[in-house]
Amino acid sequence: MTANPGRTAEPYVPPPYPYDRLNTLKPRAEALEGGLIDLSIGTPRDPAPAAVTAALIGSGTEVGYPPSAGVVDLRDAARGWFDRRFDVAVGADEIAACIGTKEFVASTPLYLHMRDPSRDTILYPEVAYPSYAMGATLAGCRAVPVAVDDQWRLRLDAVVPADRDRALAIWVNSPGNPAGGLDELDVAAAWGREHGVTVLSDECYIEFTWDGPGRSILESGTAGVVAIHSLSKRSNFAGGRIGVYAGDTELIWYLSEMRKHGGMMPPGPSQQAAIVAFGDDVHVDEQRERYAARLHRCAEILRSTGLTVELPSGGFYLWVAAPDGDAWALTEHLATVAGAIVSPGEFYGPAGSGFVRLAMVESLDRLELMAARLGVS
Repeated sequence: MTANPGRTAEPYVPPPYPYDRLNTLKPRAEALEGGLIDLSIGTPRDPAPAAVTAALIGSGTEVGYPPSAGVVDLRDAARGWFDRRFDVAVGADEIAACIGTKEFVASTPLYLHMRDPSRDTILYPEVAYPSYAMGATLAGCRAVPVAVDDQWRLRLDAVVPADRDRALAIWVNSPGNPAGGLDELDVAAAWGREHGVTVLSDECYIEFTWDGPGRSILESGTAGVVAIHSLSKRSNFAGGRIGVYAGDTELIWYLSEMRKHGGMMPPGPSQQAAIVAFGDDVHVDEQRERYAARLHRCAEILRSTGLTVELPSGGFYLWVAAPDGDAWALTEHLATVAGAIVSPGEFYGPAGSGFVRLAMVESLDRLELMAARLGVS
């Protein structure tokens, strides 16, 4: 077989996974007595509820193929959670399940581009979870960052008409990762409807909203919007790989059909565990208390070293300005002296390069060890 003489495109080389860049610092932290304190990734460390784990182990659903969109009981449990916690009514045909929401974030731009090849742009906050941009890249689309304001909220007025008119979708993330800002979701929904742009609202930290009640974009109706929710953070169930997406009836139907054809099936045992998790709020309230206590204590520790630290409006991250804007210097200092691994803000876009992010996933005891190493009482 001869090579295609007209082929000139170079093969795509994936960029380094952001958190892998921290591996060279980990031996420094591990060398300290008591070992490494990992505040770099927002992976839950607290236990999942016992009833959720029991449902996972004992469901007996591991034999047959599970429904891609989720069993009815799971979708009903999630609908009940929306109604109970946020006073949002979601119809039976307005919700489906996914294999963890990171997979949904990364794959949805491809499906939307197949639905409307005339548009080729995915908009996302300039300081954000990196999978929004990667999802656009995987779909062969343009990934276009949108400016945020001084409270880390999306600035829709910064979207230029040329990008708006090419946009398939815009991501909003509220509470936001990494900085904890709260977007005006009703304004985003109205903007999307006005311009024919699907609004994808990543709401995985909704249960950890500190300034007022948790808010969903679905409060302003479902037309043209999709809200994405995860049990990873809410229920310490990241390993279960289960979430739901809800919103516009036609979009939910289209995405669930595409995902069905692609074999995107949340495991049956995870679906059964999710029914239990969505039905219980007590464990979530307990987790809220843990994260709130850690946020306040870690902020106190860092302030005692001279850093300026503001508490987030939502989420369980501290977003801290680095002295002289040198985030890697602060990252190396915390690894070497405090044994704490944190994430430089450039992982979340160039606009975040003067900051570091700390995930409050370690226990208070571990934070006290960090304080002792820093000489903070």
